[in-house]
Amino acid sequence: MNQDVSREQLDQSLKLFIVLSRAHRAVNDHVHKLIQQHGMNPTEFAVLELLYHKGKQPLQQIGGKILLASGSITYVIDKLEKKEYLTRVACPNDRRVTYAEVTEQGKKVMESMFPSHERRIHDLLSVLEDEEKATAIELLKKLGHHASEYVPKGE
Repeated sequence: MNQDVSREQLDQSLKLFIVLSRAHRAVNDHVHKLIQQHGMNPTEFAVLELLYHKGKQPLQQIGGKILLASGSITYVIDKLEKKEYLTRVACPNDRRVTYAEVTEQGKKVMESMFPSHERRIHDLLSVLEDEEKATAIELLKKLGHHASEYVPKGE
């Protein structure tokens, strides 16, 4: 451990971590309840939302875009396909690639639920002024970039 770090600095970092974790959980709990009211879990919603907004995606790339382990993607895709919210489409140029594409039924589900999802997130975050949101975005990006590049000493 860096000898130049004071007890107060360590305590402040721990407090920030706890506050950030609790805020994340509180916001996510509200958002997840709304998603579950539409008969989906958050992962299914994330996949469907990606396809709805970005169009068809290679199955191999979906996990990285929604931060999900690749082994879980097949399971989620199967569940969404069973609900007829998406379909698998073979790539005509490369037989190794299969796309997931939202169906008309999947589009209807997203069109019915996304406005309330978007509004719920806005309402939850409306306690912050626009300038505070911009500052929070900037600071959280800085934190995220540092964490993703951080290599602990001795590893």
